[in-house]
Amino acid sequence: MTDLKKLTSEIEAIAREAGSFISKEALSFDIGRAEVKGLNNFVSYVDKGAEKIIVNKLTALLPEAGFEAEEGTSDKRGKIYNWVVDPLDGTTNFMHGLPPYAVSIALREHDEPVAGAVFEITRNEMFTGWKNGGAWLDGKIIHVSDAVKMSESLIATGFPYTDFSRFDGYMELFSWCCQHTHGVRRLGSAATDIAYVACGRFEGFYEYGLYPWDIAAATIILREAGGRISDFSGNEKALTGSEIIAASEAVFLEMLKIVSNFMKK
Repeated sequence: MTDLKKLTSEIEAIAREAGSFISKEALSFDIGRAEVKGLNNFVSYVDKGAEKIIVNKLTALLPEAGFEAEEGTSDKRGKIYNWVVDPLDGTTNFMHGLPPYAVSIALREHDEPVAGAVFEITRNEMFTGWKNGGAWLDGKIIHVSDAVKMSESLIATGFPYTDFSRFDGYMELFSWCCQHTHGVRRLGSAATDIAYVACGRFEGFYEYGLYPWDIAAATIILREAGGRISDFSGNEKALTGSEIIAASEAVFLEMLKIVSNFMKK
């Protein structure tokens, strides 16, 4: 395998190039040209354009790797390595001119991310991480919060927008978090939320109904920053995004217990 540190530097450059394209398009974006993929699920010509840039650059960077990309620009699958790409995480925010929104690129070896970058465009912040290489924000090492319990924590979440089958339990959990933590924030970009857990801005994040491209890059960044990420049952392997708890090491087990209690199927 190639040098992951060097590879991550290349991923960062590609994420910045896509982010530059998105920033320029934001100046004249026409919300009327957005397409509806499903209930409250949108895609724009900006998502598609950014993904084409990313896929073309990554194909040249690592020809043997396949792709799992949100907008389906490439359906190639690699035997060992696959890129997991969200060209614009937070499309609804972007469409309405609201922060945050981000480019998310990860390299997955078999089922686990080994390198990734999350570029939060509106603050021009680049989060990166690679296996056994640490987690970084704009070239400076980052780590999760030192808080040791939920009562000392600021929590992030994302409201479901297509699957409301578990909404009652979700709202009960939301209510509990509002009453027993420093508060709950909903930013609208899961990749950004998890990156913020990695750098200690949040202590934890939970959501259901996400996809691999929403979480893959942030997963390796969080793990390298000393955090943990799992589904609602505590499984930390081969995560799909359908259920996600991301938290600092100290808060993780308490948060897992609380979330799983409210979100039992």
